[in-house]
Amino acid sequence: MTADDLETVMARALARRIDYADLYFEYEVSEGVSLEEGLVKTASRDITQGVGVRALAGDRTGFAYANDISIPQIEIAAQTARSIAADAGGAGDVLPQRVGGPSRDLYPVDHSVLDAPLPARIDLLQEIDRLARAYDPRIQHVMAGISCESKVVLVVTSDGRMVGDVRPLARLNVTCIAQEGGNRQVGSFGGGGRVGFDFFFDQDRWRRFTREAARRAIVNLSARPAPAGTMTVVLGSGWPGILLHEAVGHGLEADFNRKRVSAFSDLLGQRVASELCTIVDDGTIPWRRGSLNVDDEGTPTGRTVLIENGILKGYLQDRLNARLMKMPLTGNGRRESFAHAPMPRMTNTFMLAGHSTPDEIIASVPYGLYAVAFGGGQVDITSGKFVFSASEAYLIEQGRVTHPVKGATLIGNGPDVLKRVSMVGNDLELDAGVGTCGKDGQSVPVGVGLPTIRIDGLTVGGTQG
Repeated sequence: MTADDLETVMARALARRIDYADLYFEYEVSEGVSLEEGLVKTASRDITQGVGVRALAGDRTGFAYANDISIPQIEIAAQTARSIAADAGGAGDVLPQRVGGPSRDLYPVDHSVLDAPLPARIDLLQEIDRLARAYDPRIQHVMAGISCESKVVLVVTSDGRMVGDVRPLARLNVTCIAQEGGNRQVGSFGGGGRVGFDFFFDQDRWRRFTREAARRAIVNLSARPAPAGTMTVVLGSGWPGILLHEAVGHGLEADFNRKRVSAFSDLLGQRVASELCTIVDDGTIPWRRGSLNVDDEGTPTGRTVLIENGILKGYLQDRLNARLMKMPLTGNGRRESFAHAPMPRMTNTFMLAGHSTPDEIIASVPYGLYAVAFGGGQVDITSGKFVFSASEAYLIEQGRVTHPVKGATLIGNGPDVLKRVSMVGNDLELDAGVGTCGKDGQSVPVGVGLPTIRIDGLTVGGTQG
């Protein structure tokens, strides 16, 4: 298939009553291998390919896809997409022209994890198993896995762009189960990004991942029931940024705000957070899991300031919503695969560092909760209400971190919580590279980050009154 073929298909099949159209080609090779109790539990290799066709007319979206990348199948998909969207009317003919590709490479990987022989990956997982068990005799079960993929995409648009990208992605996960008597506790850790196999075969890195998973499991063996009530909560740096992602980031995606179903709708230029809070979404950080050279609509990703010193500055935009809201593109049009239509999604979302040290923040709390890792959570975009479970947390008493607690949940409202941030640390840290975001049935890799922050008057659900 040539570039001329693509232009012909685009011009012929999406010709009338369509404001905008694009073709999204994808070829992906993915592999996964996991070890459990020292034995290979699963090993897989998948190859998928296809093309998604989208047509926009007004606020109406037509979308269809084909697994067979051939001119006849693309034409059928294109006509289907046009039929769905065209009833709303449009701006006339579209005539694509060739333009260039991305001018940067945020993930120049020489050797993909896919290039590492399977026996080498299994050997690494067995080393992880041995190291975890050696950490403490109470580590009874170990699970570890490496997943990796290489995705090649090409976006062809009716406004004359043709942009390609080659995207590596890899992740290592370690889970340990510690047991003491009848008490069993789990600890997990991992990391990755758009990296090559050298990333995982670095001994310092995989040893750190393993020890951290084992340490969390052992710490939780001695955890006491968490207190319940309204109290000061300190969030540790790094992965606790997932609360920011869920409770605030989704509420700043353009589709929710265009439809006025977000807690942040119509609040541009207004104060929505403490003046200590500046929150950005940045898809341009090299090697990061949430970074992209271009988004899934072919728009270069960028660094978008969402909230600056507590004032709401902008939303995360894809092409459809930016056009309808008459706002600039931000490079946040993302999709899970060629079989899914793009929508506004986060990339790497985090709060900028403040001036307090983590020790100063802890010392300022007479009694409260120090949450350093989270498991699952739920958020209602419309109201901003959220519930999150802490997987590692400690009690703070008289300005000191004392003993670990278990069963703690954080309950609140995103915009309200941002206004209760009273201290921001100078220790901004991004997560290790494990985040996956779900929205409308689609999953995409993302990054989160946070400095240590103090939140006053947050509701903690626990089992101890």
